[in-house]
Amino acid sequence: MTFFGHPRGLATLFFTEYWERFSYYGMRALLILFMTAPVSNGGLGFDVSRAAAIYGLYTAFVYLAALPGGLLVDRLFGQRRGVLIGGSIIALGHFTMAIRSESAFYVALVLIMGGTGVLKPAVTAMVGALYPDGGARRDAGFSIFYMGINLGASVAPIITGFLGQRVDWHLGFGVAGLGMVMGLVQYQLGAKYLGVAGLRASRPEDVRAWGKLAFVAAVLVIGGAWFTQIEIDRLPVSFGDVANAGGPIILVVVLVYFALAFTRRDLTMQDKRQLGAIAVFFIFSAVCWSALEQAGSTLNLFAQRNTDLSVLGFDMPASWLQSVTPILIISLSPVFAWLWVALARRGLEPTSLGKFVMGLSSIGLGFGLMVLASLRAAGGHMVSPWWLAGTYLLHALGELSFSPVGYSLVTKLSPASMVSQLLGVWLTSIALGNLIASRVAAQVGVLPLPQLFGSVAVATTGAGVLLLAMSSRVRRLAGAVR
Repeated sequence: MTFFGHPRGLATLFFTEYWERFSYYGMRALLILFMTAPVSNGGLGFDVSRAAAIYGLYTAFVYLAALPGGLLVDRLFGQRRGVLIGGSIIALGHFTMAIRSESAFYVALVLIMGGTGVLKPAVTAMVGALYPDGGARRDAGFSIFYMGINLGASVAPIITGFLGQRVDWHLGFGVAGLGMVMGLVQYQLGAKYLGVAGLRASRPEDVRAWGKLAFVAAVLVIGGAWFTQIEIDRLPVSFGDVANAGGPIILVVVLVYFALAFTRRDLTMQDKRQLGAIAVFFIFSAVCWSALEQAGSTLNLFAQRNTDLSVLGFDMPASWLQSVTPILIISLSPVFAWLWVALARRGLEPTSLGKFVMGLSSIGLGFGLMVLASLRAAGGHMVSPWWLAGTYLLHALGELSFSPVGYSLVTKLSPASMVSQLLGVWLTSIALGNLIASRVAAQVGVLPLPQLFGSVAVATTGAGVLLLAMSSRVRRLAGAVR
């Protein structure tokens, strides 16, 4: 039995990721709108600067948590068990978000961050394990897996967005948690198709380690609940200050990680060169995500404040536009999966580096389109949603050119004993991108929108040109991996 010509286990991981992304994007579509909504409308009443900082820190730490999460998966849980543990913590976080309390709001964010940090590297590593022979088929498998991500991301904002914006914010958050529960049920039922992917031998010391981990988790949750009782506005450090410091901190953490990895005696010189290639791609991945992750913040606010949302007499929720990119990716993922294999058969497939350059260029063009849209919106005019739709099309083309390819590339470049943790490092590039995106979103209302979007367009396109100029050196680091 196969799944679109791929191992049947891919279907199990596909739908696990579908429901996890349903829960994540369902909540993300509401997050900044909920925080900036007036208290009288059930929101938190935060200003854009504070809401953008919290949004950026949350989305960043969702991915930053993948670094310690990947280590826990490799050394303690194992990939198969890590999905169950991470998913359970995520579901608990979403259900906590449904509680009408600002304290519960912050605790819920911490739980979702921690759970995602464990689940993401575990489930992604198992996809790679389904293709022990590698090759273009693995890239195609990751493209199909990526379609599952975006299928969940496309459906979720429509359901949670309507419930949250039109019925009750907390109902929307609760439905997101229900999605994660459904994903865990599906995962257990389909585990028999995974073969040996994600399995590991149990060790006696695991019991003691589990006890210590449970204690630390309890302390963190209880401590977080206590901390949020403090008047956060009276603390000497603001969320904006933390977000500003977050980028340099992430870079230092990643640099230290790679420095320690380069000292390992069990790695060959080629292993270390390939680690260097991952480090280079890490930086450009962060640039890509710093642009793409503005969909939930800067572009979401543009949809709410500057876009005519009336369609055939129906005023749709602004959060519904968050479904456009994933719908486009769902439609185009099979095309890209077929395209890479077809080009490979003819010896014409672009290298991973070439795909990255294509992705950066397309994303830059998308923000160039937003410059034109924001010029039309000057003076309080409401613009057509087709401007955002066109931008999201270019972003979808860019994302498909680098994101699933990036996951596949890391599994090919990583030493076998470091796959999960290096996928955690890779997800950390998304964390860095989210923090940069939040700092851009904080400038909404401060900088003119054409200038704001124009700076993103120039930075993204310029990064593509720089990567192209570095291509020969990066290829030497990657060796036979293309």
